[in-house]
Amino acid sequence: MPGTVLLLAASPLGRGRLVDAASVLPVLAAVPPAVLSGADTANVVELADPLEPQAVLTRLRAAAAAPGPLTVYVTGQLQLDRRQRLPHLALARTTASTVRYTGLPWHWFREELRLRPAGATTLFLDLHADPETWQALGAARPPGPSPLDCGPDNAVYGRVAPPPPSRRGVAAPAYMKAVATILRSGWRPPDEELHQQAVTRIAPESAGTDLLLARRGPVPGDPHAAVTAAVRSGRHADADALAARLEQAAHLAHGPASEEALHWTEVRADLAMLAGDAARSCRTWLAVASARLTAGQSADAPAVEAAVDRAHHQWGRIGDPARARELGVVLAELRGRVPGRREGALDHVRRQLRQLQTQG
Repeated sequence: MPGTVLLLAASPLGRGRLVDAASVLPVLAAVPPAVLSGADTANVVELADPLEPQAVLTRLRAAAAAPGPLTVYVTGQLQLDRRQRLPHLALARTTASTVRYTGLPWHWFREELRLRPAGATTLFLDLHADPETWQALGAARPPGPSPLDCGPDNAVYGRVAPPPPSRRGVAAPAYMKAVATILRSGWRPPDEELHQQAVTRIAPESAGTDLLLARRGPVPGDPHAAVTAAVRSGRHADADALAARLEQAAHLAHGPASEEALHWTEVRADLAMLAGDAARSCRTWLAVASARLTAGQSADAPAVEAAVDRAHHQWGRIGDPARARELGVVLAELRGRVPGRREGALDHVRRQLRQLQTQG
């Protein structure tokens, strides 16, 4: 099941504009949707300088209700409403005196995302604050919730930039442009690594003044039980999103070729099988086998043989001839290196590939 990406860039159109938020959208739009999401495929919704908070709320609510992983990229500026002193994302028509009615209350993010499963939602934020909001953010202290709280189960990365020393120019969304530039390479590093790379790129500009945001989502205490419960209730996309989050955390903590990381990759391969996605399961098992071989494991190691055998089994269940041909070529190459214990396995792949060549 595809992931969902919401690209939101908003700032006032008049003299109150602090950042040219929409300038980052062409750079983000050049990134493949799957890379933006971290999922195999993704639906992308783009909002450029929206006028009405209710329109943004409608899109946010729809994105939050979609199954599978959700990634939200928000670029813009923060302002406080004068009555309740709550932060709002300023929209196109927002002025200092109309924030309460024309801006998007920040707590709407928390309210709309609160029912999503743990580990399934990630936000990247590049925000500029006006003087009042910057002071309010600096005054916020535990144990009260952060003014930019997006919910305990959601990962949040990014920065809030202070107000500019002068109002002669409009700032650029440097952090989000750095994120987009990194992603345009076609490879998406783990979220925390992506955040750190972006921060490093803008370090000379920010000069240590930015408020940096980096918080993982409360992965459940028993993640295997949480994944199993999601599968049993038919929430296959949610199960995969949680497993992907744990896989990413293991990458960071132990390395991509570690047993801890490969374990969760194997879990995702099984989840794809349970969801009826034989092609994704086959591709994931092939990736596991290749990673183990690259790490120096022998071709007759039980874990390597098991990964190739399971990829072979799932390959036989792929109904789309084009995808079967594509994965079959990779499987045949691996079978040449890992013949396994089943006699004639490589010959079976080659025969099936010849038959697939005759199909449309």
